[in-house]
Amino acid sequence: MTPIIFDLDGTLLNSAPDIQAAVNRLMGEIGQEPLDLATVISFIGNGIGVLCARVAEHHGLSAADVPDLTARLLAHYNAEPATLTHAYPGVFEALSELRTRGHPMAVCTNKPEAPARKVLATFGLDTFFETVVGGDTCATRKPDAGPLRETMARLGHTDCIYVGDSEVDAETAKAAGVPFVFFTHGYCHVPPATLTIHATLTDWTDLPGIVAELTA
Repeated sequence: MTPIIFDLDGTLLNSAPDIQAAVNRLMGEIGQEPLDLATVISFIGNGIGVLCARVAEHHGLSAADVPDLTARLLAHYNAEPATLTHAYPGVFEALSELRTRGHPMAVCTNKPEAPARKVLATFGLDTFFETVVGGDTCATRKPDAGPLRETMARLGHTDCIYVGDSEVDAETAKAAGVPFVFFTHGYCHVPPATLTIHATLTDWTDLPGIVAELTA
């Protein structure tokens, strides 16, 4: 049975409000102006280090400060990772149906592995997934194909369907040579028409049907 592998932020969970809150707690610490949600969302997708580099650039801070900012932001986020976060409607139902049909499932995200596992457990989603590969699990991060290939290998497969919400996810699936299902309510920063998409997901309850079509 074909594995289904998922991105996390903007795909399974709308986590941007908690990421914004952590960023702004850090901004308060260092005497910088808070960032609005749209700005923070525009920085999400390539991992926490890139997010902090974009925050630093936005405020005119030195690139040399980024490692310290990254460590401090991660501490803020780990302290409160799920206060404002919620699962997208239909996620539980779709995952339950896919599990019933026998699809192995996993998460491949650029979020560091420990907080990814923590937030999945907080929402009771961890039981659906056989493994979680985070942005610090492998030597590379998405859009490199390495993390997705590692996730497939952990499931004992060399193929999958990858479900994500961004250009990073689309590039990852393309690099790994697997079909990509694009979730439209996440954090994509480019026109979807520019991406290689095999199916579009607007309502999570439609995912089992999409998977059935892609695996027919």
